[in-house]
Amino acid sequence: MLLTHLRQCARTGRFHYNSKMGRIRILSDQVANQIAAGEVVERPASVVKELLENSIDAGATRIRVEVEGGGRKLIRIVDNGHGMGRDDALLAFERHATSKLRTSDDLLSIATLGFRGEALPSIASVARLLLETRAPEDEAGTLIEIAGGNILRVEDAGLPPGTTIAIRDLFYNTPARRKFLKSESTELSHIAALVTHYALAHPTRHFELHSATQALLVAPAVANAGERLYQIFGRETASLMLQTAAEMDFTRAGLPEPPPWKREEDYQPPDPGYLRITGFVAKPELQKLNRNSIYVFVNHRLIRDRLVLHALTEAYRNVIPPTSFPVVLLFLEMPPQEVDVNVHPAKTEVRFRQPTFVHDFIRDTVRTTLMNARPAASFADALSGAPYAGASASLLLDVSPMPGPPSDAVLHPQLNLDGRPMPLGALPESEGAPSFSDAESFTLNSAPVQTSPGNLSFDAAPIPVGYTQQRVVDNPTLYSLSTLKPLGQLRDSFILAVNEEGLWIVDQHVAHERVLFEKIMRERDTEQVQRQRLLMPLLIDLLPAQMVSFARIAEELERNGFEAEPFGPRTLAVKSAPVGLEGQELQQMLEDVLAVDEREQQSENADTRRRRIAASMACHAAVKINMPLEREKIEWLLSELGKTQYPTSCPHGRPIALRYSHKEIERAFQRI
Repeated sequence: MLLTHLRQCARTGRFHYNSKMGRIRILSDQVANQIAAGEVVERPASVVKELLENSIDAGATRIRVEVEGGGRKLIRIVDNGHGMGRDDALLAFERHATSKLRTSDDLLSIATLGFRGEALPSIASVARLLLETRAPEDEAGTLIEIAGGNILRVEDAGLPPGTTIAIRDLFYNTPARRKFLKSESTELSHIAALVTHYALAHPTRHFELHSATQALLVAPAVANAGERLYQIFGRETASLMLQTAAEMDFTRAGLPEPPPWKREEDYQPPDPGYLRITGFVAKPELQKLNRNSIYVFVNHRLIRDRLVLHALTEAYRNVIPPTSFPVVLLFLEMPPQEVDVNVHPAKTEVRFRQPTFVHDFIRDTVRTTLMNARPAASFADALSGAPYAGASASLLLDVSPMPGPPSDAVLHPQLNLDGRPMPLGALPESEGAPSFSDAESFTLNSAPVQTSPGNLSFDAAPIPVGYTQQRVVDNPTLYSLSTLKPLGQLRDSFILAVNEEGLWIVDQHVAHERVLFEKIMRERDTEQVQRQRLLMPLLIDLLPAQMVSFARIAEELERNGFEAEPFGPRTLAVKSAPVGLEGQELQQMLEDVLAVDEREQQSENADTRRRRIAASMACHAAVKINMPLEREKIEWLLSELGKTQYPTSCPHGRPIALRYSHKEIERAFQRI
């Protein structure tokens, strides 16, 4: 009776405090919804995310997003999904009302984007909301208006099938939250990034994003993720991406099963399902200054997961500089029971059932894609600053305000010859405007993968583990390094060579560095390191922190051919060293390895430490710039470079070879 009375008082808002009743009270629904809004509705982009996910779950094939004032004044989302009837529309604004779950067991295999039932009541409690919806089988639609959690009107209306939700004056009744919002352009950029994410994840759906002054994104439905990538980011970015695909069944993960004495007579081992990876990863020359251009989706859900980001970082280690980040569009598909999406109110963080298995599979797949492709950097692109793609920090859409009304080119995109709109961001060039058929130049049209029972299908070629992958033959690669004929050296630092593809410029130091790095890694793994005994021990004075670092990595140094031990409190005595390191270079190499920040050393794993030490050894043992080389040495270096697994960049991420193609030379001389 007491609990019933308290709930009734909470709903009516009429509380009569009695000291005998104690200090504990039940919050009213309105206060509870506003607290939930603090978890779910962080900024206008959070509202767009929740409503977009509802539209996708409703089966919408066309979704239009309109915003004003960076989302403060207005957020309107229109879709053609299955809509709702009158009773369902009213029930949707009750806390924890959802059509996605029935029992607690459903939490173990969530296959929808939204499932908590908190979004609509939380949003309605901090904004003015207008819902217009109609199910296809209903004759009339339903209009519901809510302000601050209070229902103002409910009435029938003539509406098309689908749902339209308009959110006005976000946080109008919670000014403390409103003042913490950023500028309009900042909030709009977050919304643009979010809509871009979901457009990439669902290429077969039509997405539009409009601000008060311009159409930021118009992405008609396309056949696959490759065409969507080309459509949104344009031909230049798409040409710098490599397609990747792989799959592996979870039986290799060693999933636990109940012991024999706990199994029933009709026990059948569960189908472990498959882990699949599809998508695109950037060539080394396409780098960004932050992680904003890493798009990762798990079962079509946008996530920001540290495990996946770490796997991608490890895949690009010794390929790009450690301060740069790649562009990645990656789709992970796995059985719903293998991933828990119910670990964060915003649903952007997930927890994998087999985290180590997923991490290693992502790392090995991306790393193998890069090694098999061996893309060659263009000399012309390097001159134009391509490694940072125009120095832009990410691939986010441009949301800068336009000086006047939107132009016809924005509201009415130029059409290709087939009548379809030209991709945004792909401007006409002297070679002619690109069309959707141009996407065939970088999209691999391979045989479809046979669908495994109970798993989503995708069109891509798998990389069996051991990993073999088809490479793009139309793009320039470094497979032809073995055919180079050296011409000589430029200032005793760069090797000039030619073959049928054009003129090549090779940095002799980083080329030798890559050769030595892979040799050191190979000999270390097979315990065939060649070491030389020093005639007199080399004494190196170190700082106290460096002595601590030496104790941490002493075992790894010994495996790489070093024999060293402390000689006093702050002195290190080196008795043996790998062949090729001696004198000043040996001392400098050890000082560099031991000078790494302690926090970084504590966070690195064994593989990272092994690669870091090998990279430093290779750098100090390699030939230097301003060093003349004989022709035989140059030929040997080019030959050994062609045998390496990844001749694109040195272990520190710098490019090794630049190619000046015949086409670029002819264009420079105005012959084409």
